[in-house]
Amino acid sequence: MSDGSDRRSVVNADDNSVDLDDVGAMTKTERLVEWNVEVLSPLLQQIVASRGADAAPISPSLSKQEATIGTGGTVLEEFVPIIPLKRFDATELSKRQKASSIDIGEEAKNQLRNYLSNVASMYRDNPFHNFEHASHVTASVRKLLTRIVDVDDGNGLRTPSDDIDLANMAGHSYGITSDPLTQFSVVFSAIIHDLDHPGVPNAQLVKENTRSAQIFKKSVAEQNSVELAWSMLMGKEYEALRACIYHTEDDLRRFRQLVVNTVMATDIVDKELQALRKERWETAFAETSVQVDNISSEDCKATIVIEHLIQASDVSHTMQHWHIYKSWNEKFFMECYSAYKAGRADSDPSTNWYKGEIGFFDFYVIPLAKKLDSCGVFGVSSHEYLSYAQSNRDEWAREGEGIVKEYLVKYEYLTTQQ
Repeated sequence: MSDGSDRRSVVNADDNSVDLDDVGAMTKTERLVEWNVEVLSPLLQQIVASRGADAAPISPSLSKQEATIGTGGTVLEEFVPIIPLKRFDATELSKRQKASSIDIGEEAKNQLRNYLSNVASMYRDNPFHNFEHASHVTASVRKLLTRIVDVDDGNGLRTPSDDIDLANMAGHSYGITSDPLTQFSVVFSAIIHDLDHPGVPNAQLVKENTRSAQIFKKSVAEQNSVELAWSMLMGKEYEALRACIYHTEDDLRRFRQLVVNTVMATDIVDKELQALRKERWETAFAETSVQVDNISSEDCKATIVIEHLIQASDVSHTMQHWHIYKSWNEKFFMECYSAYKAGRADSDPSTNWYKGEIGFFDFYVIPLAKKLDSCGVFGVSSHEYLSYAQSNRDEWAREGEGIVKEYLVKYEYLTTQQ
């Protein structure tokens, strides 16, 4: 870990699973928090480094902007089809400070740790949608962003070499790798994307007419997560942390926009959002699309890459080793089945779980993995994700019916033990 101790990292680089067994007397949640601190801290160093040694002081009007941003309507109303990324010219990139030379300070580091601890506490004790799931998604986001780096040489998600060509990196990844604030925002979004998730889908929240459903109407859980996480981040106790993330009103607005768009991308059920994503994909990446080499086109592609990165990461268990897929699939089944038993679902999920998983692979997971490949920025990871998805689909087709029966037996056993 970054504190120089001899404790082993809690993430497995081979399969993105989080290793929780070798970090002393810490609780499971504390270990996950510490790992997320380690992921975000280097990105904060990269953000500070990108400002340069002669960076201007924090804007005097920034506190007013912080108090008003995101208050004019719902989170979903802030969603934009294309996120304008910040551009850095080659000279600026070549003179950028080494992130390893940046000390963000103990105050900011402690505030980051405290913030993540509070985020963890706001995740409910669901079988699937919990802080461990958020950390698993974060691990996949980290891996995919790092693999962009592996193609290009490096960025804030791994130790930079002395001869990184950031200008070339920017061109290959549509500007994502040259902007550490974009990377930080996407990883941050992964951590908070299911905060306070109630363990039932948005449709059920609308049916129950919950308070959050009354406020947000659609994409209820996603909007609620952004609202809660952002409100907490704006507290006085996180001033030093925010000073690392942004210094200007422009960067604050960009950070907010990236978080909104990234978390909203995890709502894969909303038909309007689905249609918009499909239309943009056809425009930017389809073989028949007209390629325009300009900033708008680059921003469109970058936005799509970010969306697909978080979407793939949100279901990354389906694109990893079979035992990881089976473990998380069981957790999701238990969550859905518990909701049904509690009267919070109209139908018994076990009756269609086997066929539903095959359909999910065929119509969502495998096409998504193919799109990762078509984006052209993730190197071997896109092939790896697709290969595992196809393999897991075939294994589930062979074994899934029996596995669902095992789930039911296990649920009944666990219920009798309570």
